[in-house]
Amino acid sequence: MSEDPSSGKRSRFVVGIDLGTTNCALAWVDTEAPVEAGAAPVIHTFRVPQWTAAGSVEARSLLPSFLYLPVAGEALPTLPWGETGEVAGTYAQRRAAEVPEQVVTSAKSWLCHAGVDRLSPILPWTPQGSTPVEGIRRVSPVAASAAYLAHLRDAWNHAHAVDDPGARLEDQEVFLTVPASFDAAARELTRLAASEAGLDRVHLLEEPQAALYAWVESGGESWREQVRAGDLVLVCDLGGGTTDLSLVVVEDDGGRLGLRRVAVGDHLLLGGDNMDLALALHVRGKLASSGTRIDAWQLRGLVLSCREAKEALLSADPPASVPIVVLGRGRKLVGGTIRTELSREDVERILVDGFFPAVDRDARATVDRAAGLSELGLPYAQDPAVTRHLASFLAVQAEAAGPAGAAPSGEAVPAGPALPSLILFNGGVMRAARLRARVGEVLGEWSREAGVPPPRVLAGTDLEHAVARGAAYDGLSRRGRGVRIRGGTARSYYVGVASAMPAVPGHPPPVKALCVVPFGVEEGSRLAVPGAEFGLLVGRGATFRFFASSTRRDDRVGDVLDEWESEDLDELAPLRVELGAEAADGDATRGGAPAAGTRVPVRLAAHVTEIGTLELWFAPPGEPDRWRLEFNVREGARP
Repeated sequence: MSEDPSSGKRSRFVVGIDLGTTNCALAWVDTEAPVEAGAAPVIHTFRVPQWTAAGSVEARSLLPSFLYLPVAGEALPTLPWGETGEVAGTYAQRRAAEVPEQVVTSAKSWLCHAGVDRLSPILPWTPQGSTPVEGIRRVSPVAASAAYLAHLRDAWNHAHAVDDPGARLEDQEVFLTVPASFDAAARELTRLAASEAGLDRVHLLEEPQAALYAWVESGGESWREQVRAGDLVLVCDLGGGTTDLSLVVVEDDGGRLGLRRVAVGDHLLLGGDNMDLALALHVRGKLASSGTRIDAWQLRGLVLSCREAKEALLSADPPASVPIVVLGRGRKLVGGTIRTELSREDVERILVDGFFPAVDRDARATVDRAAGLSELGLPYAQDPAVTRHLASFLAVQAEAAGPAGAAPSGEAVPAGPALPSLILFNGGVMRAARLRARVGEVLGEWSREAGVPPPRVLAGTDLEHAVARGAAYDGLSRRGRGVRIRGGTARSYYVGVASAMPAVPGHPPPVKALCVVPFGVEEGSRLAVPGAEFGLLVGRGATFRFFASSTRRDDRVGDVLDEWESEDLDELAPLRVELGAEAADGDATRGGAPAAGTRVPVRLAAHVTEIGTLELWFAPPGEPDRWRLEFNVREGARP
């Protein structure tokens, strides 16, 4: 069972960490610092020392999520706290355009990819058709994530713990953010990465909630003046690797306004990485039309160059164009470069119209899985249109919004998607005013069609640092010094139970879905499954099937679904495990161990751990829990 990281003595510092796909950030609060009466504790953004060029170290508020892996014998300058065998941050980001085969990128996206072994050294990933470079070291997605956290740890300790060993980051309560759509395995892998970096006092927090916490913190008590009971807040979080959508309702909480997260979208690998690739393909096509071709190696560097150009061209005061430089390859270009440019008009056309098209509210995201064979890589969303994914999400979650929906004044809302009355943007992609404006335009048009006011945008947060600052605020709120967002589990969970029926050729026994964790259960809860006993196979390998639903809000513990629509339940990865047949305490007076392959009558209990993973406990009638089934990232499952 997972240890509660909040147990033990409270730390002096509360630290929030945004472990992002593109950038990491750290914010902190000194809970012992004097605070004026009625004032809130001050949340600080930590400036992270890092290489910015060979031999040059600067402190910056963001640590780019890039990891440079030097070749054997390569000399590296030291950081203020000593030598490192690999380099995270700005220098690694710059090197990615020059030697992409030595730089890890998008480790967070790989962290949630169940199709690969996330504990094996697979990064930097070699695309199909590319020739692996000999002598290049590789790391796992977990190890890369741990390296970013270790850099933050060392930088923090150098700044705060040289004269005060008790201030070391390892001894502080750390609130680490993950996408709301991360499944239990990805959350456990994130916790494992933190543990490898020496951070064991970790709480996991959903990124959209952290963004909303940051908005609350930025406004102080005045946040309640900007919302009213019944408002539905859409948190639209687009980062480098993912699109994360959540709905939060504003409630009357005993005469004061409170917040409750009511819905979370599917995990979508759709974000800045996709946009960078789209721009790179546009540039490659432009070069090809003039007779210059670039290979797969050069394309990887071009993607990084386009990322930098995109950020400049979507800034508040953008230039008309940005030069693009591609390292040369081949006989004619050895030691040379290819030069072109990317214009502001091209960026807006490709990104705004391509990723945020104006669509009707009955549009739905395309899911095309017809290809029988594909490259093994990240499982990117098939449809690049964020607005279509948004329409699909709101339609699916219409029931979750409740009767108030988009009309807090009580107006009737026609049948259709749940329409938010407020929008909170977050993520590096949404720093671009043109992209925020397009989302607002699309949602505004849907609202007008429904006869309700268009949503208002909640402003005032720093999108680059909001998640880290919100995570630190969450730490304060858990100590009673802030507003808590309620919500619990974002999905209902079910275990498959085979029906007891006579064997029929060609027809395996149908599987029923037993609800073990309803929607909205708080982490740390233990739930006894009422009703009949079940037969548990022990002493022989067995497969346990699990399901989840983000739409079934009314199911309760013990409810059994004999049949269901495919869109109601998503089947998760099965767990294959052998539960030992030996008695729990070896007490032969209870009949000894059952024979291998025996089905033992048991009752079930479910435990939602503090980090969001699921454990099932099985107990023979009248006895304490004997068998435990939990997901284990190293072995798949274990008893």
